[in-house]
Amino acid sequence: MSKSSCCGTVGELRPIGIVRSVEGNVSEIVVHPDLEEGLYRLDDNREILILFYFDRSEGFDLKVHPRGDPSEPLVGVFATRSPRRPNQIGVTSVRLLSVNGNVLRVEGLDAWEGTPVLDIKPVRRRDELRMDKVRGKTN
Repeated sequence: MSKSSCCGTVGELRPIGIVRSVEGNVSEIVVHPDLEEGLYRLDDNREILILFYFDRSEGFDLKVHPRGDPSEPLVGVFATRSPRRPNQIGVTSVRLLSVNGNVLRVEGLDAWEGTPVLDIKPVRRRDELRMDKVRGKTN
């Protein structure tokens, strides 16, 4: 296991919600009720990024076998999606299925039930969405 102290700390993260359920490829994310207003017009987006905390991961190695498969050649941890990372932050691009109050239904999230959600961001900028509407495209 490697440890690094090159940069010190840069602040404090607080989860904005939690992965409540996972059924097959569909997950529900519950956002803290006091942050619900921040979801306004999120459903203008078809694809969003979910940033989450690998709360069940311990330690890290700087070189890993992708997917833990020793038949795969070693690569740097930053070239993988491994949960064993220096900052234990995960990110997945998901399809937004619905927003109902403070509950999101998404498809394609690779996080477990109970995983803390750190942030939600659209994949595309709002100006890109506006241009697509002008051109008659959907996001």
